[in-house]
Amino acid sequence: MPIRASAEDYLETILVISRARGAVRSIDIAAEMGFSKPSVSVAMKKLRQSGYVAVDGDGFITLTVEGKVAAEAVLERHSTLHAWLRGIGVPDDIAATDACRLEHILSAETYAAIKRIAEEAAG
Repeated sequence: MPIRASAEDYLETILVISRARGAVRSIDIAAEMGFSKPSVSVAMKKLRQSGYVAVDGDGFITLTVEGKVAAEAVLERHSTLHAWLRGIGVPDDIAATDACRLEHILSAETYAAIKRIAEEAAG
C-alpha cells in the first residue's frame, strides 16, 4: 500500500533529525517542519499504528525497519532530484522545494530515468 506524501515527509524528517542529533521527539519534528506539536502527535499516532515508527515511554521516536526503508527511499529521491535540478540550473531554494514536491508524484520509471541522467552527469 503506498504511503501518503505527508507521511513520507514525516518519515524523511525523522530520518534526517535522527542522523543529525540521534534522538527525535515530536517537538523536534514540529520545529523542523513548521507544524504544531498537536499536528505532529496525530501524525505520529498514525505512523505508529501503521508500523512505521515506535515511540518509547520518554517520547523518543524511532523508525521501525519498515519506516527506515521508506524514509531512506524518500530521502534518496529527494537528494537525487535536488541535485539534478541544481545541475540543470535551478536555484537551490527552488530546487529544494520542487524536489520535495516531485519526490512524491513521479512514477518509478520517470524517477529511474532522472536518476540515471543525474548519475551520468556526475560522472
